[in-house]
Parts: sequence; structure tokens; C-alpha cells
Amino acid sequence: MTVPPAVPSATRNLERELASVEGGRKWLKRLVVVGILGGVVVGGWVWRRKHAPPPPARYLTQGLTEGDVIETVQSTGVVKPVTEVKVGAQVSGRVARVMVDFNSQVKKGDLLAEIDPMLLGAQVQQQRAQLAAQKAMLAGAEARVLMAKVNLERLKKLRVENLANQAEVDQAQGQLDIAQAEVAQAKAQMAATSAAITAAGANLSLTKIYAPIDGVVTDRQVDEGQTVAASFQAPVLFVIAEDLRRMRVYADVDEADVGKLSEGMEAEAQVDAFPGERFKGTVGQVRYSPNSVQGVVTYTAVIEVSNPERKLRPGMTATVTVRTKEARKVLRLPNAALRFKPTPEKGPDGKPLPTPPEKPLEPGTGRVFVLLDPTPGREKIEPRVLKIGITDGVYTALLDPLGISTRVVVDEVDDKEEKKRGSPRLF
Repeated sequence: MTVPPAVPSATRNLERELASVEGGRKWLKRLVVVGILGGVVVGGWVWRRKHAPPPPARYLTQGLTEGDVIETVQSTGVVKPVTEVKVGAQVSGRVARVMVDFNSQVKKGDLLAEIDPMLLGAQVQQQRAQLAAQKAMLAGAEARVLMAKVNLERLKKLRVENLANQAEVDQAQGQLDIAQAEVAQAKAQMAATSAAITAAGANLSLTKIYAPIDGVVTDRQVDEGQTVAASFQAPVLFVIAEDLRRMRVYADVDEADVGKLSEGMEAEAQVDAFPGERFKGTVGQVRYSPNSVQGVVTYTAVIEVSNPERKLRPGMTATVTVRTKEARKVLRLPNAALRFKPTPEKGPDGKPLPTPPEKPLEPGTGRVFVLLDPTPGREKIEPRVLKIGITDGVYTALLDPLGISTRVVVDEVDDKEEKKRGSPRLF
């Protein structure tokens, strides 16, 4: 067996030293890698911290503006002509002729329709014949009166000469009285018959229906050959509007707004048939009579509207806007600022802290919150009570002096939304 030669001790020491040097280099490389990774992480954290977006604002604010504030009252109503006449029939009968139709232009006195006059004409002739007979009866009664007078005068002379007794004279006087009564009766009957002739003649004239005003026929409810009955009430045959160039809107105004209206105020009317077009008018009347429908009380306002092109038609539904007050070139405050109330601060336990009660506002004032410090995350607001004027529903006229650069709070960012926008997403 061959024995390997012995390794000198110096060689072994050299090998151990070389191995230790190589191991130290490996650990040095590892430390360098760890240091580089740690530097990258720290640098990224510092960069993210430096370039992180500011925290979201807690309050939504809006600045003041200069402009016009116009207070208005809106309501809906029905368009009607200024003068609208319903023409009816006062006598019954068959309609013989109809002279007009829908949209016909008529003048006062024009013949609209005629009812068959045959029966009423026969009544007139009958009454006239009866009057003639009564005249003959009157003549006979007057002749008997004359004979009774002659007989009475003759008997009175004979009574003076004692050739006739008093009974004969009294009998002659009675006959004269009876004859005179017959004359009075005949005259009364003639007067009654004359009145009946007048009534029959009036009814005969009513068979012709004339236009009572100048205008246009907006409705026709009868045709030739139709029978109309006027026993209880006059049936409506035609509806005539006097002048469609002037119309009225009968608007139902809410009881909360009726106090703002007065006669002579400017108004505008809009209808669905002509979108975007405004018809100018004025408030002609605000009626005191209330209208109550299911507990809702309204009052009728009559709006006089100009309609030169006759676009507005009877029966249209119109939206009316009445200008009640206006303020020109004033400082305006958004109405949302007057409605805003901040959320109470929360304590360590997460419950809202108690806040002192607010003082009631005097009439003509409003409470707003002014932004003093706009720094995100450290906003500071302050309540102020200001004098305010009229409003148009979006802006309110501000009467107190306040810088136009002032920003008022109109809303508050919700905590949930703030957390969503402020917290980073992991996935």
C-alpha cells in the first residue's frame, strides 16, 4: 500500500487563509445588496411622502358674484279669450239652417242659424184671428150699450110723465150696466190676445239666431235637421270668442305666493305648442275667492296676454311667470350657503360633541359660514349672520357689505367619500 506524501503545515495554513478571505467577500457582497435594497425602499418612501397629494378639502365653497336677482312666482293655468259668449236657443224646434261653422268670422247681427218657424208662425196667425173675433164681440157689446142708454133715457122721460114705473127704469139701468161690463170684458180679452200676439211674435223672431258680438266661432254644437229643446234651459248652439288677439290666462297661484302678486306686474306665459316662445302680459286681477282641491288652497290670478299672431288658442295649458321684485347689479349669495349646516365635531369616542343652540334669525337675515383658512385638512370656518334681500331660487341678494373674494361654504365632503379618496388601495 502506497502512503500519500504528507502535506506541509505551511500549505494547510495558506489554504485556510484563502478560504476565510473568500467567505468574507461573499458576506460583503450580501451586505452591499441589502444596503442597496434598503436605500431603494427608503428613497421610495421619501419620494412618495414628498410627492403625496394634499388631503382632500373638507368643505365645498363658492364665491360671491355680481349680477341681477329677479324674484318670480310661477303657476299654471288655462288660456281663455277675454270675452267668450255662449249662444243658445230660447225656443224649441227643428234646426232648419246653419249658416256658420268652426273658425267662422262673424259680425254682430249676422245670422248664425234658424229654427223652423212653421209652428210659431201658426200660433201668431191663430192669435190674430182670435183678436179679430174679439174686436167683433167688442163692437156688438158697444152697440148693446148704446141701445141700453137710449132705452134708459126714454124710460126716464116716461117716468117723469108717470107713463112708466120705477121698476122698468131700474131694469133698463141694469141692462146698461151689463152691456158696459161686456164692453170692458171684450176690451180685456183683446188686451190679453194682443199680449199673446206679441209673445208669439217674439218667439217667432227667436227662431233666427244672430251673433251678439264680433268674433270667431270657436265651437258649434248643432247641425241642420237636429231638434233642440229649450223647455228647462237654453241649449248652447255656438260659442263665439270676441278677439283672439287678446287672451287671458287663469292661473292657480299657491296661497304661499299670492301675497307677492299685485295688479300691473309684468308676466310671461309659455305653452307646449310653442317651446321657447314667451308671450308678454300683465297681471290684470288677483281674485279673493279661494279654490280648495284636496286640502290645497289656491287663488286665481287673471293674466292679460297679448296674442297678435293668434298662436294662443282657447283651452291651452300655460305656464305663467310673474316678476314680483328685481334687484339689478347686486352682490349675490348662493342659496346653498344659506341652507348649509356643518357636521358636529366628534369626540375621542366617535360620538358627536354637543353644540350650543343657534339663535333664531330675525326677518330679513340669513346665516352663512365663511371660509377663513383654506389649507386642506386644516380648514377653518366662521358663522356670520347677514342681511339678505330677494331671491330667485338660486341666488339671494346680499345687503351687508362683504368682499367679493369671500368664499362661503355650500356643502361638506362626506367622511366616507373622504376616506375613499384619501386612503391608498392595496389591491
